Amino acid sequence: MKAIYQKYILNFKQASGTSRGVLHTKETYFLKLTDNQKFGIGECAIFRGLSIDDRPDYEDKLQWLCENINRDIEELLSELIEFPSIQFGLEQAVLSLQSYNLFELFPSKFTQSKDSININGLIWMGSEAFMKQQIKDKLKAGFSVIKMKIGAIDFENEIALLKSIRREFSSEEIELRVDANGAFLPSEALEKLKIVSQFEIHSIEQPIKQGQLYEMAELCLKTPIPIALDEELIGVFNVTKKEELLQIINPQYIILKPSLVGGFKGSSAWINLAKKQQIGWWITSALESNVGLNAIAQWTYSLNSKMPQGLGTGSLFTNNFESPLEVKNGHLHYNNNKSWKFNLL
Repeated sequence: MKAIYQKYILNFKQASGTSRGVLHTKETYFLKLTDNQKFGIGECAIFRGLSIDDRPDYEDKLQWLCENINRDIEELLSELIEFPSIQFGLEQAVLSLQSYNLFELFPSKFTQSKDSININGLIWMGSEAFMKQQIKDKLKAGFSVIKMKIGAIDFENEIALLKSIRREFSSEEIELRVDANGAFLPSEALEKLKIVSQFEIHSIEQPIKQGQLYEMAELCLKTPIPIALDEELIGVFNVTKKEELLQIINPQYIILKPSLVGGFKGSSAWINLAKKQQIGWWITSALESNVGLNAIAQWTYSLNSKMPQGLGTGSLFTNNFESPLEVKNGHLHYNNNKSWKFNLL
């Protein structure tokens, strides 16, 4: 078996505001495995500024993987423990190589176009007018679950936005999730959560910055809104440490981005621990191309979760790869009448 990798720059259709600043481009890497006449593709979707593997030796590690590709997969995954996005790319590539169809990693009713995945509509950070327009667009597009990032504009304006949504739509009609990306100070967080709770919010992601375990634990104990951990999970490699973190904080939910937490294997470890503690969970993509999004979506469907997932980022880029993935009426579909156009490697 042989392996090569290639860097690829995804270009945003419009500048997208995140907690990491405004993004114009997104860097990613593709791993290709070749064995006789067969080959497999995986995406190593590093997220600069957020991924724990945003390190100067990232490409060195990819090169190491290519040179050692014939080692046992478990040995490789173990060696790549500090490079979760490369772990995930390797998992995808191996499944792709073994598959009858290059991009059908988990055959199911989803890949047969017989079922879909309920997803949330993401509202990007920006001016009040920009965020309002996005909300209108998502509702028009048939989304019943909206996720809004807060902490970008003035808190009072964000509250006004939430108020305007609830004025028009009840919690039965629209489920509202908010993501603070660690924007609140521990000293003010509880008070802000009380204000936000007026609007029947499903959950709030990462109200305070990660790494403040005991402050977050206290917040989860007293909060009027269910709290979901997101960034808090990044960089926790050891299963014992994962269990310890969940036991200390005891959140209501955890959110798993496979590219950031070690792919299918790393995400599954978190899910198993969460289930033990009766902590809810859902899966979210992290600005992957359609290659990575496809892998996440197929795996997510196999988990049989009824929770709306966070898998709708495939349409953000001008130079994404054409794929069967489509978003219709707030659901992610796999349209078998559309074919893949992947022209790299």
